[in-house]
Amino acid sequence: MHIKLLLVLFLFRAFLLPSHMFSASDLVTIDVSSVLEPLEIGRYGLGQGGLSGQPMFEAHVDAIRWLRVKLIRLFVQEYFDVYPAHGVYHWITLDRAIDTILKTGASPLLSICIKPKTLYPQADQDKVHPTSYEEWERLIYQMVRHYNVERKCGIRYWEVFNEPDIGEDGGCPSRFQAQDYVKYYEHTARAIKRADPTAKVGGPALASWRSPLLKALLQHCASTGTPLDFVSWHVYNNDPLVIRRTIDSIKALLREFPQLRCETILDEWNMSLSEPRLEPGYQPSFIIDTVAHMREAGLDYAAYYHIRDYHVSERQFLRFMSFAGAMNMANWWNLTPQYDGLFDFQGVMRPSYFAFKMLSRLNGNRLETVVTRPGVKALAAFDPEQNMMHALVWNFAVEAPALRNIRLLIRNFPGQRCVFRRFLLDTETASNQENDRVKVQRSATFNDTKEITDVFDLPPYGIALIVVCKLGGNS
Repeated sequence: MHIKLLLVLFLFRAFLLPSHMFSASDLVTIDVSSVLEPLEIGRYGLGQGGLSGQPMFEAHVDAIRWLRVKLIRLFVQEYFDVYPAHGVYHWITLDRAIDTILKTGASPLLSICIKPKTLYPQADQDKVHPTSYEEWERLIYQMVRHYNVERKCGIRYWEVFNEPDIGEDGGCPSRFQAQDYVKYYEHTARAIKRADPTAKVGGPALASWRSPLLKALLQHCASTGTPLDFVSWHVYNNDPLVIRRTIDSIKALLREFPQLRCETILDEWNMSLSEPRLEPGYQPSFIIDTVAHMREAGLDYAAYYHIRDYHVSERQFLRFMSFAGAMNMANWWNLTPQYDGLFDFQGVMRPSYFAFKMLSRLNGNRLETVVTRPGVKALAAFDPEQNMMHALVWNFAVEAPALRNIRLLIRNFPGQRCVFRRFLLDTETASNQENDRVKVQRSATFNDTKEITDVFDLPPYGIALIVVCKLGGNS
């Protein structure tokens, strides 16, 4: 009886103990002596939707500056009123929006989506050509000259339209056929390069990378020598692997046109717009996982859509869209729940902001990381200027993953004494104070850094930030 009772008690305790006590742990190894290529995580930047002529994130410049992104994409939409009459240029409103981007330390990527009344007297998404391409080229020339020659803003990337394959459904006033887009692109690119030969021009910023507009553009530029410095497209999906496959597919298509040597820019991406995942931890973990896939796939730049959710004025859009198009914009942005922005409609930070903040800590060169089992992933960098290592370890799967027990092993940190800190992103707290969102889970000082070890649990969609900082000199 005594043996049977002990067996029952053992089984009862086993049932109550965490599952990781009886399953294999995930060993994550980081070798600080194995220094690889520069990580350049700031290439995976941000965008702001084509919603208003106001600087929509002006109040958040300081917060965005600390994300250290290299590019912020902006729609140059008709509400900036850059061409109010023939031969008249109005830059003040757009100046303010561009200055807001520059204050963050990022460079603007401008997506040209304007249809001035002087050149497009009728609001019709299928009327895509201006009444005069000569006058259109003068307008684009003056715009590029104003920002890159007169104001010396150094805007490198100029994109020819936004989602030209779907027109008003994508928030912009033109829906192109392939032959029309090619003609429009050639005139616009010619004017941009004439104003600033160092500028980079590209597109088509497609809603669907499979649109025939892209191959038509590649064929045209390859055969005529029309400049094409980058190709761009968009994708919204809850699965980072689906997003990754668009990058692989675009690169495969570009290999058919090796003479073009185009950069790749995925300048709108996020979760599915129609079926977003609403678990508090999903979007931040999705962001980290997707950015890791972008790096592995060799994507040149990205712009997460977007910085801040914003209500729109249908009257503003009626100036250059049909009634149906303007109402669609108003219904989507004013009446439909939104989950895109790092900041919500009221300017409140979402947990996704802190995912980008954690990514921004990955300065310097990538370090070799090895994870023993699939599911948990890691990305690490060493910054020689600060003598610091930063690493992210995350637990992501499209279907909710199990809690994982992590055994972390850091090898060959340069220096004998260091401080070790482990943070965990708290996506459920009501506080947006950084110390409440990015919580310290462990802090320790090590006197021998040949090996640093740590053991911790990583919940579903959990993100841990690991920091190791050298103390004093080499002694």
